[in-house]
Amino acid sequence: MFPTIVNCFTVIIGSLLGLVIKDKINDNFKEVISISAGLSTFVIGLSMALQTQSYLILLFSLVIGGLLGYALRIEDKILAVGKFLESKTAKGKKGTSTFSYGFLNASVLFCSGAMSIVGSIHAGTVGDYQIILVKSVLDGSMAIVFSAAYGIGVMFSAITILVYQGFFTLAGSYLSPLLGEAGLTELSSSGGLLIMMIALSLLDLKKIKTGNFLLSMFIAPLLVAISPYITKFIPLLAS
Repeated sequence: MFPTIVNCFTVIIGSLLGLVIKDKINDNFKEVISISAGLSTFVIGLSMALQTQSYLILLFSLVIGGLLGYALRIEDKILAVGKFLESKTAKGKKGTSTFSYGFLNASVLFCSGAMSIVGSIHAGTVGDYQIILVKSVLDGSMAIVFSAAYGIGVMFSAITILVYQGFFTLAGSYLSPLLGEAGLTELSSSGGLLIMMIALSLLDLKKIKTGNFLLSMFIAPLLVAISPYITKFIPLLAS
């Protein structure tokens, strides 16, 4: 759990630095930060999404995960958690705070990549902390930019990191063989699409309920696991 705790601290420190910057810059500079964060986030997401080995799996995982997410109203529930945390810690005018969206988007950004899962599994199984420590530096840097754009809600994504990466660290020896290399690749690729959705929101191009697509990340490795059976079944249908 040590590297995950380090990751949480870097996000907290980065968020605090971002809040200091936010309070000392004008609106024009805030716009520059939002655009820079949006474009950088888009590139990160695109590079992850292009790692896919099957665009069909990427497509179907997004569609199935999105439909399930909208049915379960996942984003509304995550935002409710953000609003609860805000009610306990933040003071401000209701309806104007970006706390919940900062919490949601930062949580997705910091937890959707392969580094989050692979690094946690490596830390829990072989004691290799290198991946998570590198990720910690990257997350801390992005936390500065995100908190300058979204506010203090970004800092509370450290809670999500602790729970999410902590789970994979403790359960890594069981999950690694189940997911497999191909499953991890597609999980990361679908996570890249989610990060691209965040980028579109940052750039004010399209407001997407990203939280409703979170299940796509877990649908993807499931589709990888059953794809051999599907390909065997298709010739039978043709005959």
